[in-house]
Amino acid sequence: MTYITLFFIALISGSLFPLGSEGVLIYDLKQGYSPFWLLIFASVGNTLGAVINYYLGLKGEEFLEKKGYLNAKKLEIAKARFSKYGLFALLLSPLPIIGDPITFVAGVLKFNFRLFLVTVFLAKTFRYAIIIYIIN
Repeated sequence: MTYITLFFIALISGSLFPLGSEGVLIYDLKQGYSPFWLLIFASVGNTLGAVINYYLGLKGEEFLEKKGYLNAKKLEIAKARFSKYGLFALLLSPLPIIGDPITFVAGVLKFNFRLFLVTVFLAKTFRYAIIIYIIN
């Protein structure tokens, strides 16, 4: 049950909702749970939260254009820039405050989903691995 709880907290934390999963991860580590399984469940949950952001951005582009928040010309410029630098920006996806919006923007700008998924998973797994390494 601990791993499932961490998974869902990490999922919510990885979405646009303001919640942190690091405290729960640290608590579970201190309780003696397997660092390997905690890493897997936290990483997968947090990555799925980022996928939700991506999907919301992907489906929200038309709505944002219709409401006047996005300009088609500026959107094309942003897509070109994100295609060039988006991979590096996605490496920042585990960071608080800026990470979740980056994954949303990746969806709005229709960044390559496979590349998005691999990059975000690796970045988030690396962050959790660092936390586990420091705590253990």
